[in-house]
Amino acid sequence: MELLVVLLVVVGGAIALAVGISRASERKAAAQREAELAPVRRLAEEDVTALGVELQELDADLAGAPLDAGANADYQRALDAYESAKGSVAAMTRPDDVRHVTEILEDGRYAMACVRARVAGEPLPVRRPPCFFDPRHGLSVTDVPWTPPGGSQRDVPACALDAERVRAGAEPDSRKVMVGSQRVPYYQAGRAYQPYAAGYFGAFTPMDWMFAGLLFGGLGGFDALGGIGEGIGDGIAGLGEGIGDGFGEIGEGIGDFFDGFDF
Repeated sequence: MELLVVLLVVVGGAIALAVGISRASERKAAAQREAELAPVRRLAEEDVTALGVELQELDADLAGAPLDAGANADYQRALDAYESAKGSVAAMTRPDDVRHVTEILEDGRYAMACVRARVAGEPLPVRRPPCFFDPRHGLSVTDVPWTPPGGSQRDVPACALDAERVRAGAEPDSRKVMVGSQRVPYYQAGRAYQPYAAGYFGAFTPMDWMFAGLLFGGLGGFDALGGIGEGIGDGIAGLGEGIGDGFGEIGEGIGDFFDGFDF
């Protein structure tokens, strides 16, 4: 009977150890997912807030101005985009989800541009991509030749002010994000931000090259961060294999232990 008690204690300890390791692994994986998601979610929240501010400015600019059916429809479309973007940010569970948020924001800003054009009695604006340097600047007005750090020259869409800066040899007013302790342009911040940009620019076929490795994948910083991500993935995979092997050895040891007795 004493031997049976000892065996039960051994089995119980092995099970408790296995459960503890499994839970620790799950907590680590959840923490890793949240660490990857948090900065991208924060970026999306800031962009949604910026659209809300622009809507308030539009309200002030249009105070007392009559809106025809088309302007009303575009205005409602912009409002709906704002509410939908807020809901999409709240529902984000992985960095890739930000693409849906920025797709909505791009459509909302175009709708606002249409409202302004209708009220001014002007033709509807051509649907160009947002300003590459900071999509919050709104629709681009032209393409300018620009050379990213460590890359080759290419034409990118820019708002009027950024186009002027680039042509004058000055730094554009780029959207900055935190990477470690440094603020860098979002297009140099790592592949986790690629879906953010793809949502803004993915609908514009000529922009496909931007997400095919010529920009995000072609800069050393992006490749290095990608390598870090791959290393983390390999480490997690190795941890999983190690845990699995450990469980297997525990099971074999318990089996051998029991085989030595005749119950």
